Amino acid sequence: MTRWCLLAPPLMVVIWALPWADWVGLFPAHMVRHMGLVAILAPVIVLGFPAYVSPLALSPLIGAVLEFIAVWGFHMPVLHEAAAFRPLAFVVEQATFLLVGVIVWAGCLRTGGLAGAGGLLLTSMHMTLLGALLTLAPRVLYAQGCVGSLAEQQTGGMLMLAIGTPVYLIAGLWLVGGALDFTKDEPA
Repeated sequence: MTRWCLLAPPLMVVIWALPWADWVGLFPAHMVRHMGLVAILAPVIVLGFPAYVSPLALSPLIGAVLEFIAVWGFHMPVLHEAAAFRPLAFVVEQATFLLVGVIVWAGCLRTGGLAGAGGLLLTSMHMTLLGALLTLAPRVLYAQGCVGSLAEQQTGGMLMLAIGTPVYLIAGLWLVGGALDFTKDEPA
């Protein structure tokens, strides 16, 4: 375990205990929790508990595809609304988000290099696309009780863009930089 593991408990409190819906609305609160799990807590868990998550370190491409399926699937109206109105579906949704987040980060950080960067950049692209879709949709996509207004849905989409896109992009570029570091092979 590393010092990163010390961040996991306070992050869980921030993601789950704070009254996000009171502050930003239902759908933005969903997005804060969603992005907090996949883009913030998942890499902290991977960095803090590498031995425990190593069995989940699949190939970066498989991880990115699994996260794409989970994230886009749970943002389809029928599944999103089920998670909004049924506690068990909500728990399954959130656990799935965290699991696929850990799979992506474990695979990409273990593999490193351009393959790991590719997995993170692919994940960044699909998160950006979904965030843009939610932000630019001309109407509310979900039932009342999931989202209060078009402005609330747009705020949720913008939060997805503001949190997910830079986190995955910066981490992916960091891995590219490490892969292209030509000073590693220079004699001392």
